[in-house]
Amino acid sequence: MGVSRKLDSPCSYYSKIETMSSQKKIAIIYDWIDKWGGVERVLLNLHEIFPNAVFFTSYYDEKKADWAKNLKIKASFLQKFPNFIKKNRILSFIFYPFAFESFNFTEYDLVISVTSSFAKSIITKPSTVHICYLLTPTRYLWSHERIYLNNKLVRSLVMGYLEKIKRWDYIAAQRPDKIISISKTVKERCLKYYKRNSTVVYPGFDAKYWKKISNLKAQISNPQLKSQNYFLVVSRLEKYKKVDLAIGVFNKLNKLLVVVGEGSEEKKLKELAKSNIVFLSKITDAELGGLYENAQALIMPQEEDFGYVALEAQFFNCPIISYKKGGALETIVNNKTGIFFDKQTVASLSRAIERFKKIKYNLGRKVAENAVQNLKRFDKKIFINSFKNVISTLSERKRDEGEKSSEA
Repeated sequence: MGVSRKLDSPCSYYSKIETMSSQKKIAIIYDWIDKWGGVERVLLNLHEIFPNAVFFTSYYDEKKADWAKNLKIKASFLQKFPNFIKKNRILSFIFYPFAFESFNFTEYDLVISVTSSFAKSIITKPSTVHICYLLTPTRYLWSHERIYLNNKLVRSLVMGYLEKIKRWDYIAAQRPDKIISISKTVKERCLKYYKRNSTVVYPGFDAKYWKKISNLKAQISNPQLKSQNYFLVVSRLEKYKKVDLAIGVFNKLNKLLVVVGEGSEEKKLKELAKSNIVFLSKITDAELGGLYENAQALIMPQEEDFGYVALEAQFFNCPIISYKKGGALETIVNNKTGIFFDKQTVASLSRAIERFKKIKYNLGRKVAENAVQNLKRFDKKIFINSFKNVISTLSERKRDEGEKSSEA
C-alpha cells in the first residue's frame, strides 16, 4: 500500500478532530516502522485520533521513517539485532512471535494492532480491548506463499519451520477481540485463512491534504519527464508487487516508464530495465502529485490488498491501468477512472495499454468527471468515525461483560 518518499509535513494540513478520552491508556502496534507509504498514512490518522498513544513495533528505522519522529515509540529486542537480520523479513521472521509476545500491555485499556504480519499476536489482559486493523493475512504464509517459496534460499531457510509458524499465526489471529479489514478482498482472506469474520473500514483518503499539495508547484528536474509522455508505476519494489511485469512490457514497447519507489528488488529491477525506464525515490508528495498529473496513466500490475496509490492517481485525474483482482476492484471504477487487464502476463498488459491508447481522451474526460465522487467513499472522516464507532461498541460490550462476571 504505498511507496517510500519524503513527506511535506501532512500533519500540518490535517483537520482538527475530536479526540477520544485522554483518560484511557492506548497503544498502537505496527509490524515495523521503517518506511513511508499508504499504511503509514493510516498510522498518522490513528495518531490524530489518539495523540497520546504509544506506538509499539518490532524495530524502528529513524532514517527511513522520519515521519515518525514525533511519535512515542517502543521497539522490541529486535532493535538491538544487526541490520542484516532485522531488516531481512525472512532471516528475522522466526523472531517476530517472541518480539510481539514480549510486550507488556497490562496498563493499557485499548490496543490497536495494524498488521500484515505478526503485530496481531500481542497478548493482553481480558479487560483490554484489542482491535486488529488487518492489512492482509501474513502474506508469505498464506496468499503469496508460492511467490516467496520460489526462491531456493528462502525455501531452504523456512521449510522446516513454515507449518509451525502458520499454526502459530492462525492462533495469533484469534487473539484480537475484533478484526477490521482494509478491504473486501482482505475480509475474504481473513475468513479463508483465519476463519474469522471482520468488518470492512477503508483507509481514509485526505482530500484536503492533497488539495494543499496540488497547489504546490514542484519542479520536474528530469528532462525526460518534461515531455509528459510517460507512464507511471508507484510501488514498493518487492517481488509480489510485480513491477518486473511492467518493466518487461515497456522494454518491448520502448515507451517511457517512470518507476517511483524503493525495496529489496530495486537492484534486480534496474538491471532488467532498459534506458527508457527511469527510477525515482525519496521524492516529496508535491513531486509525486506532479508526476500523477502529467502521466499518461498509472500502471498497477500487482494484486493489491487495497491500493492507496489508486486514490492518489484519481485525485490528480490520472487514469489507471490495473490488474483485475484484489483491492483495485474496490477503488477503481471500470471505464470511468481506469481499465483492467485479466492476466499478469506481458501479452495481457500490452493489450490493455493498446486499448488505453485508443480511448485515452475519452477515459481522461471520464476520470475528471467521476474521480471526485468516487474518492468521497474513502474520505478520511468516514475512516475516523467508523473506527470510533467500532471502538465505542466494543468497549461497551467489554464493560458489560466485566460487570456480569463481577456479579456472578
